[in-house]
Order: sequence, then C-alpha cells, then structure tokens
Amino acid sequence: MQQPVRIGTLRSWTAAAAATMLSFTAAASAQGITVRDDAQHAVVLPHPAHRIVSLAPHATELLFAAGAGAYVIGVSDYSDYPPAAKQIPSMGSSSALDVERIVALKPDLVVAWSSGNSANQIARLRAIGIPVFESEPHQLETIATSLLRLSQLAGTEASGTAAAAAFKERLAQLDATYRQKPPVRVFYQIWKKPLMTLNDSHMVSSVIALCGGENVFGKLPQLAPTVSTEAVLQANPEVIFAADGGSSPSAGWRRFPGMAAVAADNLFTLTPNWMSRPGPRILDGAAELCQKLDVARSRRR
Repeated sequence: MQQPVRIGTLRSWTAAAAATMLSFTAAASAQGITVRDDAQHAVVLPHPAHRIVSLAPHATELLFAAGAGAYVIGVSDYSDYPPAAKQIPSMGSSSALDVERIVALKPDLVVAWSSGNSANQIARLRAIGIPVFESEPHQLETIATSLLRLSQLAGTEASGTAAAAAFKERLAQLDATYRQKPPVRVFYQIWKKPLMTLNDSHMVSSVIALCGGENVFGKLPQLAPTVSTEAVLQANPEVIFAADGGSSPSAGWRRFPGMAAVAADNLFTLTPNWMSRPGPRILDGAAELCQKLDVARSRRR
C-alpha cells in the first residue's frame, strides 16, 4: 500500500523545488520556458502563455490556484470551481471536445487530462502546433509540482510558488496529525452498478493512506476495478465510503449486518468533487475523510 508523505520528505522536496525554480528562471530568460508535464513530455513555450484552454475541471482548478485564471479562455464541461470558471466558454465534455473551436481560440497552451481526454484529440492539437501540458497527478506531491509548473508556463511563478507552499504545509500538518493513528480497513466505492472501486495507484488511495486507512482492494491491478458484493463481504471492511455525495452507501449494504462497517454504522459519503478532482481542494477531502476515520476508530469496541 502507498505510504503517506512524511514531513522529512516534504522538506527535502521543498529544497529541491527551490533549486529547480532557480535553474528554471535562468533558463527561461535566455531560452524561453521549458517544463515537463505528467506524461514526461517537454512543454516548450517562447514566452508565458496568456491564452490557455483547460480540458478538465481539475486542470481548471490548478490553473486558477496557480494564479493563471485570468489567462484561461476555454474550459471543459463541469469546470465549476472557482466560481469565475463558470463564466468561461466550454469546449465540450472531457471525452468529447470541440477541437475546431479550441483551435479557433488560438491558444498558446492547452492543459489536457491524460486519462480523461481523447488521445486522438490531444494528438490533433499537438499536430497543429499547439503546446499541450498533460496533467495526471497520481500522488499528492504532484499537485504541488503542478502548481509550480503551470505557474512557470503562465508567468505567474509568485502565485504558483505560494500556492504550492501552502499545499505542502497543510499536507504536512495532516500527516503529522494522522501518521500514528491505528489503521482502518476501507472500501472506497465509486460506482454502484457495476460495483467499482480504486486501487493503490490512484490518488484517492494516497489520501486513504495519509489518514491511516488501508484500501482493501488496493492491490488489484486495475486502476478502477469492478468487484463483486461477495468480494467486499470477504474483505470485511471497517469503513465504506461512497465517493458521490449524492448517493449514500447505506441502502445497499445494511442488508449485511454482519459486515464490520455495517455493524459499527461506518457508512459514509464524501463531499462531491473534493476527492474526485486531483487539485488543491483534495486536501479538504482528505481532512473530511480523516475525520470520518477517526469517528470509526471511536466506535471500536
């Protein structure tokens, strides 16, 4: 299972990030801007991007948090945070984008979602010559580096550096609070029919681990595996979380009173979008999940 981020690791990363920022600044002044995205592509700009299209809600949140919100001229459907994002024209859903409309905006940067956008559509944008930054954070630390890298591309380094530092500080506080807590076995339900969960490669499992939880299906090979009711009963989790705040896990599981989560009434829902979007607000989701795991600990007999 993935381990929570430790404060020592965060301090080491902070020093490394500072060194990277200094080297970037020197290079940027002489040769333009070059950063690597989450797919390890080099994204090269001759000057800061001031016409940016975001192709995923989490990318929109990252751009605004990095101080680049004023430069975002197009978004994808459901980009509803911060509220100002609702006023920006949509280019379609993450999986079905209007490429012609994107091109017509003449963006100098597109921020795409590796697993959520069409690979063919991303390739088309690159073929046209539009720089594309692929965003796919799998670890909590990557959100901090995303804020830095996107701010570098947009020329808003001061805002991005401050946002990254605030994110890392809050992450370290959560780690310090929950690192010694007794472990709790967790089933994280993302869909009811078919019954689906997430494995340890997903960022949600990093949050579960940060809070002292253990994902009962973390070792499955698929990122979002389908599981059976029988498999959940056999795993006998102590807590069940429903990822969608609009649906409670209670109705489906209370018919199994022998399961530990049902017996202790540890059937919880989480605030929509906090955990599902790998952006700065995931720490709000982490705080909520950690608190609910503490409730479960308090109910142990």
